[in-house]
Amino acid sequence: MYRSHNCGELRIANTNTTVTLAGWVQKSRDKGFMIWVDLRDRYGITQLIFDEARTDVSVMEAAKSLGREFVIQIKGTVIERESKNNNIPTGAIEVLVSELSILNESQLPPFTIEDNTDGGEDIRMKYRYLDIRRNPVKNSLLFRHKVTQEVRNYLSNLDFCEVETPYLIKSTPEGARDFVVPSRMNPGQFYALPQSPQQFKQLLMVGGMDKYFQIVKCFRDEDLRADRQPEFTQIDCEMSFIDQEDILQVFEGLTRSLLKKFHNLELGNFPRMTFDEAMRTYGNDKPDIRFGMKFGELNAVTQHKDFAVFNNAELVVGIAVPEAASYTRKQIDELIEWVKRPQVGASGMVYVKCESDGSYKSSVDKFYDQTDLAQWAELTGAKAGDLILVLSGPASKTRAQLSALRMELGNRLGLRNPEEFAPLWVVDFPLLEWDEDSARFHAMHHPFTAPKKEDMHLLDTDPAKVRANAYDLVLNGNEIGGGSIRIHDKETQALMFKHLGFTNEQAQEQFGFLMNAFTYGAPPHGGLAFGLDRLVAILSGQETIRDFIAFPKNNAGRDVMIDAPATIDRAQLDELSLAVKV
Repeated sequence: MYRSHNCGELRIANTNTTVTLAGWVQKSRDKGFMIWVDLRDRYGITQLIFDEARTDVSVMEAAKSLGREFVIQIKGTVIERESKNNNIPTGAIEVLVSELSILNESQLPPFTIEDNTDGGEDIRMKYRYLDIRRNPVKNSLLFRHKVTQEVRNYLSNLDFCEVETPYLIKSTPEGARDFVVPSRMNPGQFYALPQSPQQFKQLLMVGGMDKYFQIVKCFRDEDLRADRQPEFTQIDCEMSFIDQEDILQVFEGLTRSLLKKFHNLELGNFPRMTFDEAMRTYGNDKPDIRFGMKFGELNAVTQHKDFAVFNNAELVVGIAVPEAASYTRKQIDELIEWVKRPQVGASGMVYVKCESDGSYKSSVDKFYDQTDLAQWAELTGAKAGDLILVLSGPASKTRAQLSALRMELGNRLGLRNPEEFAPLWVVDFPLLEWDEDSARFHAMHHPFTAPKKEDMHLLDTDPAKVRANAYDLVLNGNEIGGGSIRIHDKETQALMFKHLGFTNEQAQEQFGFLMNAFTYGAPPHGGLAFGLDRLVAILSGQETIRDFIAFPKNNAGRDVMIDAPATIDRAQLDELSLAVKV
């Protein structure tokens, strides 16, 4: 038996108990006649004491050789500490060691295994197995486990059945790029790794499973960022004989139960907002509603003077920054430079200070009088002491630019409190969106999303106005889940493929198995998928997902620990019928 207790469980009640512990040396303090060692495992830290007056000489000598991260086993007696440490649960005791075994020595780690480490991100990812020993990463992975267990329990209690679907599937042209896998037994042919189990979960509904879920790996070969990885995990769900309201109620309940479990929050019904309202009011489809600064559209009150910048703009729009009228010109200029960065792309910005005496001072006083500026204040909701910031230009780009500025100001002003949670349903997305490069419509979600019944007549005449029976769940400015009611009949699915530019032959080749399944009594069905990595991070008060993934990739999609992706042997390439230029 390597241990009788773990390093986090001994208390004053265990005094005089003989125990066996095992773990890693966190640190060692050698006073010559006495040595203290902090022994660490997943559960905590226990202080060990080696005392030349009470400890065998050979054990003392072995203790002097211990270095950081040595793996050791000890046997000893629990005693009360003279100098207690109230910062750790085991701080009232220590173990007087009688036996010591070094199970494995360790090189000096490339960074300190402490909460606040001296290791940069690159070095910690290279030695991820060491990084996992640190409390922030270890606790993030444990938290992920707890969230996953809570999800499984919630869904299982509602009669959802967990079913595994294939990882080696067929590549489809819609959505992000697929990761492809060559087939040795079928030369020149390829599998794809699933971007989601979408078609299989629909087939499970055709199969009568009624309620399905799966915590499943998905793969997308796309550009990365802090909240995106090439492989990610979904809580994938589907239900039969339901409508949109049924879906929203079930998964609002799941989210509410998670917030209750992990933050003791009792939330009422989640607010709902249409896609059009979200874009008009916040400039994006996943607004953070923990704070205000709603958009005020200003075309009607700005395009009547000789200010060409506004007169020539498709959209003039502003926000009121609370209590920011005191900003200096240097601070405002810094914000102007911020929106002009390539990542945002604005050409400039107009500002108005709402003075405490009710007057206004702006960067365009030459063109607009106090009456004009008062109208700006009214439309943006600005009060005395606030600062109005205005952007203009093409509507979609300008909304995106102002949205980025709003979020940046929310961060700077401390308005995005990670301990506050503001969920929101966004509904009524467009079914289709026009892509300039391919000069055709693409599905905003995926080609299996059902149109709103009342908009079906617009598919042939004005497809851009057709709304999808789709919904996203947003939490603190992040999309944590999304789904839709699905098409469940062959005729509507064929019509959808037609509007996406597929010929009948192409649709049959790519998706014939699904449309054929619809001819055998497919029930009405729909579902939703949560992004587990992102959900767990936000529930933990963070937005970067890497610490919640055991072995993440870097921004280039590489695993720097195992050095993947990597080249493979020429013999393997030949076996797969692949010719690769070197």
